[in-house]
Amino acid sequence: MIAQDRNISPPRIRRLSAAAANRIAAGEVIERPAAAVKELVENALDAGAMRVEVAYVDGGKTLIRVSDDGDGMTADELPLALERHATSKIDGADLLNIRTFGFRGEALPSMAAVARMRITSRAAGADEAWSIEARGGDIDAPKPAARSLGTEIELRDLFYATPARLKFLKSDRAEAQAIAEVVKRLAMAAPDVAIVLIDSGASPSKTVFKAEAETGDLFDARLSRLARILGRDFADNALKVDADREGLRLTGWAALPTYTRGSARQQYFFVNGRTVRDKLLIGALRGAYADFLHRDRHPAAALFLDCDPERVDVNVHPAKTEVRFREPAMARGLVVSALRHALAEAGHRASTTVANETLKAFAPGALGAAPAAAAAPIYQRDYRPQGGFSEANAWQAPLAPQTEAHQGAPEVFDAPSARAADPMDERLEANPLGAARAQVHENYIVAQTDTGMVIVDQHAAHERLVYEKFKTALTENGAKSQALLLPEIVELSTEDADRIADHSDDLARLGLYLEPFGGGAICVRETPAILGACDPAALVKDIADELANEGASRSLQEKIEAILSRIACHGSIRSGRRMNGEEMNALLREMEATPHSGQCNHGRPTYVELKLADVEKLFGRR
Repeated sequence: MIAQDRNISPPRIRRLSAAAANRIAAGEVIERPAAAVKELVENALDAGAMRVEVAYVDGGKTLIRVSDDGDGMTADELPLALERHATSKIDGADLLNIRTFGFRGEALPSMAAVARMRITSRAAGADEAWSIEARGGDIDAPKPAARSLGTEIELRDLFYATPARLKFLKSDRAEAQAIAEVVKRLAMAAPDVAIVLIDSGASPSKTVFKAEAETGDLFDARLSRLARILGRDFADNALKVDADREGLRLTGWAALPTYTRGSARQQYFFVNGRTVRDKLLIGALRGAYADFLHRDRHPAAALFLDCDPERVDVNVHPAKTEVRFREPAMARGLVVSALRHALAEAGHRASTTVANETLKAFAPGALGAAPAAAAAPIYQRDYRPQGGFSEANAWQAPLAPQTEAHQGAPEVFDAPSARAADPMDERLEANPLGAARAQVHENYIVAQTDTGMVIVDQHAAHERLVYEKFKTALTENGAKSQALLLPEIVELSTEDADRIADHSDDLARLGLYLEPFGGGAICVRETPAILGACDPAALVKDIADELANEGASRSLQEKIEAILSRIACHGSIRSGRRMNGEEMNALLREMEATPHSGQCNHGRPTYVELKLADVEKLFGRR
């Protein structure tokens, strides 16, 4: 009886219809109008298009139209393009050797399953164009059409076949902004392609974004495209990045530390030309700038990582925005080292936006504005020492002794002493930071250059110089360690213990000496002396977690550098200290010779440069 019941019961496993399968796939691939635009534009780039035009209505909900001048499709290829897992990008023999944006063969059938689609295309060498239509998965036969070389794909009433999805979409404005962001990212990846974005729902139609094809070598073309998208300020303050390591190459542009943003919106990463959001790369960028920025500020960068396709897996997520590196530690290390090298090459250079903000402060009404109406400052000063530290090892420029007259003197210009300090100071004006002319309020050095003037925050500048000397000493000599009275045994998983053991040499250079203790245990014998009485177990576990997440650890390095930064702050020239001309010029020359001296340890600019033309504008002379 039981057997009979089993025989007559309906099957529990059934094959879904092609329409249902495509609608399910659409939920993964086409989550919003911007995702559809991304897939269509990537198809156009894969087809060799040199010009792509994107139009939308109502944030893409009513209409999305993408036109290109690529290779096009024949009448026989159009129906195949709407079948799942049909693609011209790969043959399926090697899923690791992927050199195109698309390869899954899911995007077009997914869109056709949830929208009204029409594809009009003319292949290279064909006498006529052909068109095919699909509505909610129902596909018509191809028909002759009129079109020049290339393809036009039109999506109407997105998600009309799955109306529940419409409830999860945002406002038309928000969806339009998402489309614009996608188009701009793709424009960064292909600077040699002209891309236009049009809001056809506006009356009249509005061109939201337009970028003509850039010329020149790859670096110049990318910088021109980035200037068009991110603004001229980014281009003026961007540092060239070009480095390679064992088959991985990193190129692109990264902004100076004094050109910072309030969010991470201006951080763009591309792997083999594909725009990605990768935690490893984001963490590497943050780590490279960790020593230069305030914790509430974010760097700006557009970085392009290229490697053999077999060394990175792009088949991780249907949207193809996530990747997985075969050697994540090497990729992260390349990003960190390349960015730090570029930042070091910048020397004392500070961003042009610092001068622009200074000129805005001099605008009529700005100086006399009520405190309540003033904008909140980007940087907050706090020179108070945090904890008691010894100044014995802190480097200082030779300072004149403080006399009672100086201590009680009013805050005035000290131009005569600055000018008389060095009879050859006229030649010093040719230096980037010029010749010291005065000290204002015992904190700001005013220097004259060939082209204008420089105002230096003496405490912030000297703080950076001291800090850089500490870091150099740490790199060359390693950190001193202190032996624990009783070695600490830290229990970890076997995997974490192995990772810690693999990095034991690097940790020893920072003063942390440990060794395997059997199983997943680690024996900590010495800790960095500069950390004082620390918790060895918590420190080792933090390092293990970071190694597991990112393949590398900066926890210990950052703790040590944070303490060195506080010591440098405490041991540098204080606000209110009078300096003579010789001392001020010595500080300026040291800044010119020291990397990263354009910003202090907290990310504030150490100096402001004003061109003579800018100063003359303040007085209406231009």
